[in-house]
Amino acid sequence: MVFSRHSLDTLLDLVEVKLSCMQVLDREDQREYELLEGCKRELLAFKAAARPAKHRTLPLVEAA
Repeated sequence: MVFSRHSLDTLLDLVEVKLSCMQVLDREDQREYELLEGCKRELLAFKAAARPAKHRTLPLVEAA
């Protein structure tokens, strides 16, 4: 599976919106918040690794 740069930016935006709307009230909320923070870090790492080419795609890396 590959991501276009546009798809990667869209996913990052969605994660950031979800994080900004969350209210952490219990442990389950905290776990979800931490998962989303990890997702955001991974997406930012993909974005940093991307070349500036407009249509370059990135491979999806499975978390261990």
